[in-house]
Amino acid sequence: MTTLNSSFGLEFAPTPFLMRIGRRELLITRDFRKRFYAVNPIIECDTGIEAGHLEVLLFRRWLLILSRAH
Repeated sequence: MTTLNSSFGLEFAPTPFLMRIGRRELLITRDFRKRFYAVNPIIECDTGIEAGHLEVLLFRRWLLILSRAH
């Protein structure tokens, strides 16, 4: 049995950046998900996991998540 330290894999992940603009929130982070479809190399838009979210993938690397502020 192997023991994993608490920072497993997180030392290379950049911190997400959250910005609030009025009633909207913009979260910018690096996309680490494996996509099983052909992704547009410049910009890809998709609905988010929750209602009211919009995910924009830029250059197959940066994920922008637009949502309503809580």
